[in-house]
Amino acid sequence: MTARPWLAPAGALYGALGRARLGLYRRGVLRSARLGGPVISVGNLAVGGRGKTPVVAMVAEWVRDAGLPVAVLSRGYGGSFRGDALVVSDGEGVRADAEEAGDEPVMLARRLPGVVVAVGARRDRVGRAVEARFGPRVHVLDDGFQHLRLARDLDLLCLRPEDLHDRPVPAGELRERASAAVRADVYLVWDGPPPLELPADRSFEVRRRLEGFVDRDGAPAEAPRRPYPVAGIARPDLFAADVLAACGGTVGGAYFADHHRFRAGELRWVVRDAIAKGADALVTTEKDVPRLPPVDGLPLRALRIGVEVTEAERLRERVLAVARRVEART
Repeated sequence: MTARPWLAPAGALYGALGRARLGLYRRGVLRSARLGGPVISVGNLAVGGRGKTPVVAMVAEWVRDAGLPVAVLSRGYGGSFRGDALVVSDGEGVRADAEEAGDEPVMLARRLPGVVVAVGARRDRVGRAVEARFGPRVHVLDDGFQHLRLARDLDLLCLRPEDLHDRPVPAGELRERASAAVRADVYLVWDGPPPLELPADRSFEVRRRLEGFVDRDGAPAEAPRRPYPVAGIARPDLFAADVLAACGGTVGGAYFADHHRFRAGELRWVVRDAIAKGADALVTTEKDVPRLPPVDGLPLRALRIGVEVTEAERLRERVLAVARRVEART
């Protein structure tokens, strides 16, 4: 957490606006739409770097593997699509690219065969379009904690312990006041035991799990011996540590802003630098793969990151208890 106390008044105003918006929903001035199937939201208090995307993948996999129809609804951040609903995956294959849909939805579409993935600014409209085309299903709402327009049946909040004492942007890293955490049904606390101020029966410790390397098409691949990391993500320090743990060392590296749109020219520079340093592969994240142009000169490998949950079965059963409500609505 980077403290910016001189911006506290601006942060207080930002937090107050968020609280006022919540009040409008609670008083019924603004109304939340409800879909035909149950909605399970995964979101953050902070602006990024809280492991939301691998949690979305884990929840969707649990629902799919339980034999229930499932869709991931995403805003499609960074994509050019401005319509009501774009189907990124129909469960049979990827139907849109990162330029149009954004990198995270395409990554989820590639990683989750059998799962519908769709994007749009208003997730209520996206969900209705999905149900009209594919029928009732469980909806996993990606980055949904602040998307109050859509009613949800279960709210999973990803956070780090320091988020509970941080301030809204620009004074801190929060999207709304820390007190907003009380809206969550389940707390997923990264890399440490849940703080005492969180309810123990609804809090779970989660950690990153390295699941090995895949190639550009998602097929399993061997770990490089001399990897050169390249990524455009919110927390490159975490990725660098992951690559170090997976490979035992790195040779150089190149990091860019989150959701960076890589150009062929700069990637050629990256490859030249990697070869000069003796790399045997470029290593990136699964989120970056859809944004990376074709690479010549070195193989491209992506390090797949999963989630390890304490008392995972207890969390899984809580998720599936909500997800099974779709059976009563079909």
